[in-house]
Amino acid sequence: MRARYGVPLTLTAVGAAGLAYAAGFEVRSFRLRRVTVPVLPRGMRPLRVLQVSDIHMVGGQRKKQRWLQSLAGLRPDFVINTGDNLSDPEGVPETLDALGPLMEFPGAYVFGSNDYYGPKLRNPARYLIERVQGRHGLNGNAPAVGVVHNPWEELRDAFDAAGWVGLSNSRGRLKLEGIEIALTGLDDPHIKRDRYAEVAGGPESGADLSLAVVHAPYLRSLDAFTADGYPLVLAGHTHGGQLCIPFYGALVTNCDIDTDRVKGLSTHTAAGRTSYLHVSAGCGTNRYTPVRFACPPEATLLTLTARD
Repeated sequence: MRARYGVPLTLTAVGAAGLAYAAGFEVRSFRLRRVTVPVLPRGMRPLRVLQVSDIHMVGGQRKKQRWLQSLAGLRPDFVINTGDNLSDPEGVPETLDALGPLMEFPGAYVFGSNDYYGPKLRNPARYLIERVQGRHGLNGNAPAVGVVHNPWEELRDAFDAAGWVGLSNSRGRLKLEGIEIALTGLDDPHIKRDRYAEVAGGPESGADLSLAVVHAPYLRSLDAFTADGYPLVLAGHTHGGQLCIPFYGALVTNCDIDTDRVKGLSTHTAAGRTSYLHVSAGCGTNRYTPVRFACPPEATLLTLTARD
């Protein structure tokens, strides 16, 4: 019996233990990533930017709510929300409760596909198949039909009422004690809602700093922002790969960016220019795949400093 069944039983036990860890512990093991990005003009004081992304709020996620509320203790200069706040049509009140303390700070936001539409149950292996076939989101797949529509307007109205700047295919500014930040954002490229032509033209004159914001880091968006001269692009969407292999990394990104830049700070080059890129691994998951492995949920505190 040992010869015939010992190895399969061992693999089954290891797999079960890994799943229990991914679903029972790591998915709730919230972390704060800290990075420093030298993008400010010389002589300008450092700025602390808190990026939250991919919350995917589902009813009853009290630990996630409390953790998000606690981030207000970081006292950031401003907050950037890079979308996918919802994974439940009934999740708006809990999302706003979790973000309430952060909405006391200046901020800006873009939406992701899960803000607009409820998630659908799908085989996780399809992400690997789509990566091999070069198909991502609606960029090669058939349009989604029969999907649940989330009440994203309620989120928008609450964010706007708090003074956060909506950046879905639009520009906006934040004023911080004599410092003016110009922001340019896109609606979600994952579902082809991005319209770069409406915001093209590069950083605005007269601002102390210009930043670019988008939910999904598709290459066409990164190319456009970089070619236009934005020093820093903030994005989310990838979940950092969500299910990663220790000492190897992510297998998928759910978009056309490479796995080496699936999360954290990197650079992007286009048209002879280079921008910093920060991709948040986010702090949630699709409600139908509530697991993370070798990729803890996170938010990021970016300290922007003067250029070298």
